Amino acid sequence: MKAISYSRYGGPEVLQYGERPDPKLGPDSVLVKVRAAAVNPVDVLAREGHLDSALDVVFPVVPGWDVSGVVVQPGAAVTEFAVGDEVMGYVREDFLSRGTFAEYVAAPVRTLARKPLRLSFEEAAGLPLAGLTAYQVLRALEIRSDDTVLVHAAAGGVGSMAVQLALHSGARVIGTASERNHAHLRALGAEPVEYGDGLADRVRALAPEGVDAVFDTVGGDTLKMSANLLAPEGRLASIVDGEVIELGGRYVYVRPDALDLHVLGELADQGVVSVHVDRVLPLEQAAEAQRLCAERHTRGKIVVTVAWDPVPPIDAPL
Repeated sequence: MKAISYSRYGGPEVLQYGERPDPKLGPDSVLVKVRAAAVNPVDVLAREGHLDSALDVVFPVVPGWDVSGVVVQPGAAVTEFAVGDEVMGYVREDFLSRGTFAEYVAAPVRTLARKPLRLSFEEAAGLPLAGLTAYQVLRALEIRSDDTVLVHAAAGGVGSMAVQLALHSGARVIGTASERNHAHLRALGAEPVEYGDGLADRVRALAPEGVDAVFDTVGGDTLKMSANLLAPEGRLASIVDGEVIELGGRYVYVRPDALDLHVLGELADQGVVSVHVDRVLPLEQAAEAQRLCAERHTRGKIVVTVAWDPVPPIDAPL
């Protein structure tokens, strides 16, 4: 099969497009013919070697954890999916090697849910990791209908999901973003505030008594500042900075969860959450997609797509 892979750590230039062995299908997995795969900041961190202390790495590595596609073969023990089912998944394993930037991926059923009918394959590929992160963090924060929630980097992939889900819970949402993304946040229903010097004062002007919860995606000084913006009994969670624990908050690391992903799919079909796709590039241009992702100026998601033949080839991997 065709795939993107890298055999050493480095910049986008280490990503190579070419032939890789067809994936082997375990009994609890399904073989997915990939339609689209989303790029996430963690893909860049992995390629640069920053996950080396946390995960075993087997080179060459096919990057990518987000995927949407069509089941072409279920594993021997699989009853949840059948040939032809359209699925999406956060296909993360406990090691780096077999990713989703490929024509086929063998995906454990615990990482998958059915693709929402309302979403395109490109949009569905952008939902799993960002959506699960937002959903699991907001659950950890125990968001209530009368809460005021501060979401950092609210126009990004995770942030925009957090905004939509928090609003669906009935909360008021203040979102940090650059000026160019303020209209986008207002359209989602959030109250935007500008990054940079004076951010704390701008948030206090909107929430003089403090915010009830902070969803941190930045860390560092922003995290420390956020702790000082909390109302009494306010809650703090971060997905990037473990120091949040010392500040009395929660560190949340997203995990694949088929049930949570199913709930997100239902919310997408109900129109509660949508996925903004900022750029779509072919699989061959995955290096450019990761370069754009690393710049952190994206509104929503960057997605790569795989050339699609609706009829699987006779020699499709088994």
